[in-house]
Amino acid sequence: MDYDYTITYAQKSLDSTMPWIGMYIAAASAVCTLAMAADAFIGFRSNKYWLPCKYFSLNAFSLTLLAVAMKLPIDLTNVDVTYRDKYARIGSVVLMSTAMSNFMTSLGSMENNEIVVNMAALGILVITIAANVIIHLAQMQSSVTRVLLPEVVMSVVIMFSFLSTLCCVSLMAPGAKRYIGLKYDEMHESVSNRQVEWGRFSVDEVENMVKAYWVMAQTSRSQFVLARSAISCISGLLCLFIALLLVEARFANRLLFHWYIQNIKGRSESDYGWSVGWILNTQSIGVAMGTIAPLLRWFVASWLKISETERRSFRDELEVEKYWTWRLVEWRDRSLPFQLPNRLCKKLFRDARRSFLNFCIRGQILFVSAAKLVLFLSARLGSAVFLRFCKTKGSVLAGGHKSKEGEHADFRQYVLLLEGEPQLPYKILHNICNEADKLIQIGEKRQPENLIQLFKKSSNFCGVGRFDSSHVPSLHSQEPPNCWSLPVVTLTAISLALTYDKAIQLLKCVSEGFPIVKLIEETLDRTRELENMRNVADVVWDEVENNKKWDGEDLKSMRVRGTACKETLQNLSNRAGKTVTDFLAQANDILMQNPLNWPRRVIAAISMYRISQTILLGIGDGEHQDDDELFESISITISDILAACLTNLVQVIRLKCHRNDIREREDSVRRAVILLGESKEILKILQLRVLPSLDVEKAAKIDEWRASMALDHIV
Repeated sequence: MDYDYTITYAQKSLDSTMPWIGMYIAAASAVCTLAMAADAFIGFRSNKYWLPCKYFSLNAFSLTLLAVAMKLPIDLTNVDVTYRDKYARIGSVVLMSTAMSNFMTSLGSMENNEIVVNMAALGILVITIAANVIIHLAQMQSSVTRVLLPEVVMSVVIMFSFLSTLCCVSLMAPGAKRYIGLKYDEMHESVSNRQVEWGRFSVDEVENMVKAYWVMAQTSRSQFVLARSAISCISGLLCLFIALLLVEARFANRLLFHWYIQNIKGRSESDYGWSVGWILNTQSIGVAMGTIAPLLRWFVASWLKISETERRSFRDELEVEKYWTWRLVEWRDRSLPFQLPNRLCKKLFRDARRSFLNFCIRGQILFVSAAKLVLFLSARLGSAVFLRFCKTKGSVLAGGHKSKEGEHADFRQYVLLLEGEPQLPYKILHNICNEADKLIQIGEKRQPENLIQLFKKSSNFCGVGRFDSSHVPSLHSQEPPNCWSLPVVTLTAISLALTYDKAIQLLKCVSEGFPIVKLIEETLDRTRELENMRNVADVVWDEVENNKKWDGEDLKSMRVRGTACKETLQNLSNRAGKTVTDFLAQANDILMQNPLNWPRRVIAAISMYRISQTILLGIGDGEHQDDDELFESISITISDILAACLTNLVQVIRLKCHRNDIREREDSVRRAVILLGESKEILKILQLRVLPSLDVEKAAKIDEWRASMALDHIV
């Protein structure tokens, strides 16, 4: 008796916590809903009506959330007595199906191994849900269970249909990416042959090049390729059907269910209690939010088909291209991944694998043909609707932008399409080009105004040749090479030490130019040869910009009032020279072999020593005797070095535009477009200047500039 009481008490204690578990389920469902809503909002905001997956994609996090949200259909201990229990169980399955429909385009952003792992995890979750729902139906043989039996069975069948759709897309995605990749390489080669050369460019040419790469990146985006495929029609149709099924389950059977429930005696409340309502409402909103993306992708795919000018026969419409089955054919024709000692077993295994894959290929072809049929019928129906409300189909497809069509017509040749795909409507191309224009405008708002004013102080690049004189004796037979950023930082530190108040404005100018110089150096130094030099410049610049110090010494207090600038320069030179000589006295032979491996403090000291000694030589020769003249000379030298470095901007923009990795391509091109906007005024200034005779590779190195200018007697 005491034992039964203990068990009953323990059961009641456990049951009392179930509503809070229900709230946990509702919270997981709410996170999924918010992620799908966020993707929809971002898609509408950016005019990408095919709604790319950013926050709600197929990964470990989303699958974990869905596993929590699916506890109701997985739970075999809960008896569905009330209407809300039964409907919430169906709603969970429908939410799972809707989530899978939203996952479709995210498969394009994955590597092949990621697709296999994520699809396997998703398949296990779907099979688990379906098995538990079927077991629950088999064990619950009451009349209450039979009320919503068709809806439950149909929801499970459609959930498996969505899984089949994702399997079809996962098999198609590698082939589609391979095909688009080949088209991209071909187009890139064509654009590269007409690339903008160093020193011979106009801003309009650079802008057209950037927009061409932007169109290539956007139209080759894997998620967009999947969204406009025929499979998106099947996904949208199934998503619409299962959403209507949920509505029917909620309203059509409610009165009938209450009539049955009145005849049931005993327990009339779920284990999850009051939390069932939260689960039901949250998941219903999730289904509503999740239906938006599949329907819009269905609409986009149909719209593209409607806009196709070339009419094809019905047989050609249902033709299945090679990229749909490329992955399966590759698996079928490759050799066995392992060796079998028995010849007969090897033959049997090979034949069995081949037969199975041939069956999968036929299934894939049948599924794709059905999707193409849905797309064809959707396009025909949509075309009839458009023609009913518009005089001509062209007025609809042009989207009201006929007058502007010539503006972006030249970029149609850069649109990358799969085999058999219709051309993109002008409105989509117009939106893509408009997005590039907006990014350029964002960059224009960030233009470095102070840096531009500094550029106007000089009209040539003579400062590149005179900041480091060959007449200054070297402290060692081997010294590290120059980079663009370190001389600029050193000259800025010297100007702060000499004329602090005036140099603050110069510091602002250099602050705007230094990130661009750093980007140029990192992009063009492909061998990473000068990486340590750049790191030295970063460390010194951080100290100069933020603390107004060099090598721990306050630059403002370096010049004592009443002393000449020559004494301050000599102090800087002596301090730097001592740092170098102390290091050389203690360094071992291995470290001395490569100056690039010397300590950062020593490399910075060498730069300070040589530049300060060069300025002292100029003062000795009667140049810039007063402070104002000296400060102006240093400012012009910095301007010349920055200007020479920034002549490589076009090359950097071009390199940023091209990325072989499709996952990095869009972000890289986006950065290039914004960089073009930021540097438009700079490029206009630089294109008017006479440049030395250098090729692209040599123009990226300051020492090559100095050598060229010495030969031309410009120094």
